[in-house]
Amino acid sequence: MKPPVAKKVKHEMGLFGDVRAAMYSLMTGTKQLEEQICKEIKGRLKEDDITAPLRRGPYYYYRRTLQGKEYSLHCCRLVDNTAAEVSVYDTMPTGPDAPPEHVLDENVKAEGCSYYNVSTFKETKFTVHAIDAESLTPVGSPLVGVTSNLEWASDDALVYTTMDEILRPDKSLDRCLFHEKDEMFDVGLYSYENKKFLIVESSVLNGARRCVKIQEMQLFRDHLVVFERENGLSKITFYRLPAIGELINKLQDGKTVDFTDPVYSVDSMESQFSSSILRYRYTSIRAPPSVYDYDMESGISVVKKTDELDGSDPLLLYGYGSYEISVDPRFKASRLSLLDRGFIYAIVHIRGGGEMGRPWYENGKMLTKKNTFTDFIACAEYLIEQKYVSMEKLCIEGRSAGGLLIGAVINMRPDLCKAAVAGVPFVDEWGDPRNEEFYSYMKSYSPVDNITAQNYPALLVTAGLNDRRVMYSESAKFVAKLRELKTDGNILIFKCEVGAGHFSKSGRFEKLQGEAFIYTFILKALNMHGSFNSEPST
Repeated sequence: MKPPVAKKVKHEMGLFGDVRAAMYSLMTGTKQLEEQICKEIKGRLKEDDITAPLRRGPYYYYRRTLQGKEYSLHCCRLVDNTAAEVSVYDTMPTGPDAPPEHVLDENVKAEGCSYYNVSTFKETKFTVHAIDAESLTPVGSPLVGVTSNLEWASDDALVYTTMDEILRPDKSLDRCLFHEKDEMFDVGLYSYENKKFLIVESSVLNGARRCVKIQEMQLFRDHLVVFERENGLSKITFYRLPAIGELINKLQDGKTVDFTDPVYSVDSMESQFSSSILRYRYTSIRAPPSVYDYDMESGISVVKKTDELDGSDPLLLYGYGSYEISVDPRFKASRLSLLDRGFIYAIVHIRGGGEMGRPWYENGKMLTKKNTFTDFIACAEYLIEQKYVSMEKLCIEGRSAGGLLIGAVINMRPDLCKAAVAGVPFVDEWGDPRNEEFYSYMKSYSPVDNITAQNYPALLVTAGLNDRRVMYSESAKFVAKLRELKTDGNILIFKCEVGAGHFSKSGRFEKLQGEAFIYTFILKALNMHGSFNSEPST
């Protein structure tokens, strides 16, 4: 079966006297395996579930999912005793005598939509609707063309941000409270629990410890909590504040929250200002996500199995390395379908990410962006040298900016791996090409501009037709040029989801099907699909 050949339409683009010419399939025999993997992943999902209720003012807020339903129910229920202090033993009342539950059902809202999502992404314009929590009736007129960054300044005042022409949040309207004119900064909004104070943020300042990144701070009535990252690991440190009216000269005698795993991921969650209860989410590669309530007035090991390594096991290596984002080791149930088939899963912390402090990020951006790619290659070579895997069993994956990473790596070292997955990659220009120095540097690694006549690994490239951050056309032209120039016979798949955006399809079961397709591609590329059509090993 020959893949389709894209029609060539020459389009010339040029800057600074340099002219570039842009001249611009699915797997067979694996559907049974794809459906089996999807069934495995779905079998690990608790379909009828509820999140940990969050007490906020007179209500508990939480989400529920129902058996067989794609989308969530957003719920709130009155606190039966609002005078009681928040404690780690708080339990939301349920049953026939409990206060009534008020529900916003995404499944009803999503009817007739091929894609529906109420979660948010800051660099996108939205229409915001305010509704009464009890009657679910609209309040006022919708806010059109605003970002997801909005806060209640009181019970009847809503503050929000808008975007400029390059989709950068820059203003707080209706009455403009703040306008950030510097293109290098975004505007962020935060409000305190009592709604008396609003924080407008346009920059982040790092302290004297350049290799320690302050990720977030949470202020409580009697405590200050700092979420930091040092030596690649997140940690939570909390300080007791002096009595009201006393000045804070220096924060000292901080206490840290202890965790059980040597590597893990911990994220802040909304907590109540007037309490001593810190809520956070904890997970690791081996521990599924859990929500903890930690009493700061009161204080939490590792079983490591080492097998003999000979490089015979397949390994999936994941990387990102951009925007100072840290990729923590999180548990993911769907990944078990690879682990059950003998895979090793590894994450690389490469420059451009935020794992090792601000310099780690700054040495992997703009005119040092190639460090991101060479770091990834160095990590892969280390795993091969240490016999975790061989080149014939190595698979690599990245999404979005991580897709750029994968595109650059397979151009630089096409022999490094057996298979690669580039999810919604931007593969053309990344940065500001109006500056000639940046233009030349970007062109030197741009994946689509550096495709040559050489052998490439098996490759899956995905795109979403409704993706507003990375146009599907970027992936399409990358694949078209690869089909024209590559000299190998390895499988090359371009999968464009018609009903998807940047983060795949919107339904929770539809997302599982997408993951199953990726895993099936990896197994096929390693020629492991035939022997695993029945059940994974145990």
